[in-house]
Amino acid sequence: MNEKIIRIHELVEQGESESLEFKKNFDREAIETITAFANTKGGILLVGVEDNGNIAGTTINKETIQNWLNQVKHSTVPSVIPDMETVAVENKDVVLIKVIEYPIKPVAFKGKYIKRVKNSNHQMEINEVIELHLKTFNTSWDYYVDNNHSAADISLEKVRKFIELANKYKDIKITDDPMRVLNKFELLRENKITYGGFLLFMKENSALTTIELGRFQTPTIIKDSVTLKCDILSEVEGVMDFIKKHINKSYIITGSLQREERWDYPLDALREIVVNAVVHRDYRDASDSIIKIFDDRIECYNPGKLPEDLSVKKLLSGDYVSTIRNKKIAEVFKEANIIEKYGSGIGRVLEGFEKHGLPSPKFEEMMGGFRVTAFKSTPKKTPPHKEQKDPPIKPQIPPNKTTGTPRKLSLSQRILNILEENPGLSQKEVAKKLGISFDTSKEYFSKLKKAGKVKRVGSRKNGDWQVING
Repeated sequence: MNEKIIRIHELVEQGESESLEFKKNFDREAIETITAFANTKGGILLVGVEDNGNIAGTTINKETIQNWLNQVKHSTVPSVIPDMETVAVENKDVVLIKVIEYPIKPVAFKGKYIKRVKNSNHQMEINEVIELHLKTFNTSWDYYVDNNHSAADISLEKVRKFIELANKYKDIKITDDPMRVLNKFELLRENKITYGGFLLFMKENSALTTIELGRFQTPTIIKDSVTLKCDILSEVEGVMDFIKKHINKSYIITGSLQREERWDYPLDALREIVVNAVVHRDYRDASDSIIKIFDDRIECYNPGKLPEDLSVKKLLSGDYVSTIRNKKIAEVFKEANIIEKYGSGIGRVLEGFEKHGLPSPKFEEMMGGFRVTAFKSTPKKTPPHKEQKDPPIKPQIPPNKTTGTPRKLSLSQRILNILEENPGLSQKEVAKKLGISFDTSKEYFSKLKKAGKVKRVGSRKNGDWQVING
């Protein structure tokens, strides 16, 4: 048995994965897979092999391979030309198609942008297409000119304050005037302000940077709230001031002359969480950042998921290369010594909570964004003999203004609440949680989709539900 045949058998034994797929025939779906491989990390497509790994073979003649290559070339933009090789296995022809990661991304197939996730193909969202394009050219969204604002919308006094902050720790001081500094940091290009420049030094408030802060007595009753819409450098201090207003501080008597302050949470670690939220937020998303302070925890939600190749597990282990969504914004924060080192913030957060004697914060992706939950104390463990039940569904809408009591939620709203927390649930699983029939669940899902309240992202098997607010 020659090496090529052995190679085919080895691939079949591996089974389908992020970089390997089987197709019985060469068709539209095969070209979609080639496109997905080109947009991800490359891969191998075996034509003539069924999904279960059975080698069925495919029909090949002298012109087949060239025809397939032409189909791929003419239906992809930019054109992808993979390597194709025919191997006779068990007297059946199998075509091995090798696709490398394309250097200029994303690649489109008949106007659709497709990526590879685990062992299936998914159509990209518009923000994923933009992000992949920016990565290709080693730029980020905040580098581009903001056509909705001009240099007149920038506060030069705020730029001067940034220069003063940066010079505190510099051996070689910045001596340039504010306009020249904006140019040097590429926040002003050809006399036009960039998105990053506007967000960093905006003169007036803007909804683009909105952060909603609330002190909650219960999940539905708010004791105090503030909305920040200022420049993002100022927002860090604004958030920290609100947090300190609503958490406790005690004094510990030590052997020294001065008392030692101790807050409910490690302030440096909380500040790191806030800075990460501001710097890495996806400002193209219409959603707001939200910070909720409860008696026992602080929740910080931020629009924008982790980069595609970064998981929460990798984030917590430190086993990753820092990928920065907003490079220009991050550069200014680092220059001002607000960020110490790219990619090291999570480690300092975990260390800070450990030294404070608190459990590590919870990091999770949800609803198209990222949430960090910091706990005030170690949660009590449920005794082994007691069964831990799912918590009851709590209202997520404002209470009655007259009585202050929560309003009764409709079945549609209860479904939306469940999907916001668990977007990967099936209609049958949602029905089980609510104690309703599967037919009733299907009926309400159909109504919600028609009303534009929810949509399916990805395949029926591996996709998620997306709740559409507004």
